[in-house]
Amino acid sequence: MFKGRSTVKKFFIYGFICTGLIISDYQFDQMQRFRGWLSVAVTPVQWLVDVPQRSWTWLDERLQVRDELIAENKQLRAQTLLAERRVQKLAALTVENFRLRDLLNSSEQLDEKVIVSELIGINSDPFVHQVIINNGFNSGAFTGQPVLDATGVMGQVIFTSAYTSRVLLITDADHAIPVEVNRNGLRSVAYGLGHYDYLELQDLSDTADIEVGDTLVSSGLGLRFPKGYPVAEVIEVQHFAGQDFAKVLAKPTAALGRSRHLLLIETPQQQSLAQQEVK
Repeated sequence: MFKGRSTVKKFFIYGFICTGLIISDYQFDQMQRFRGWLSVAVTPVQWLVDVPQRSWTWLDERLQVRDELIAENKQLRAQTLLAERRVQKLAALTVENFRLRDLLNSSEQLDEKVIVSELIGINSDPFVHQVIINNGFNSGAFTGQPVLDATGVMGQVIFTSAYTSRVLLITDADHAIPVEVNRNGLRSVAYGLGHYDYLELQDLSDTADIEVGDTLVSSGLGLRFPKGYPVAEVIEVQHFAGQDFAKVLAKPTAALGRSRHLLLIETPQQQSLAQQEVK
């Protein structure tokens, strides 16, 4: 740094100037005003020197705020999903409460002994209309026991275990139930067609007094289903020229594809019939 005389001379000159400025600043008050002017002149340089640091601080703060906002947004989304789930659960519980009230109201109108049961499974075969309920013979269920929901007959128990039972629905192709027209007492048999929305009344004469809108109820014949429970509503009556029998279709009154809470009906006649079948 100090090669040559010129450099040495410069060193002593600058050192002398610095020493003089230090002594002057210490001895004379006017130097404070001069120092203030120098500070004003140096301020832009200080500001420029500080720009990188301030820029980094600003960027770091913004990134930190962004991370906090992202985390808060995720937390709020999670809370929103949980709140929506609770709302859905409350809505489902409200509907279930209405269904249970309907069941309780319907059970109060029955003279027979009833057991409230819950559907826990369905048969995956679309051609087999069977469901599984959470009551078995330990709860008093037995083979042949009628099963209802809040609006009508659903089917009958065909198999029982200790804690569950299998129910054959009235719409299954292998099921038939004796019915009568509630309006005039006309008796017939409603057969399942393998479709949840249809039952068919076969062997009904073409001159039979039956109309669209008639309510079909269980007739009590065969001692399987007690008399007087709603089964279906007639939705179609077709008469064919030259044929002796009419085609009658009815829609089940029970919500076969939607009901979750069911009623098992027990009468003394059914219990004695079940005991005879066991023997």
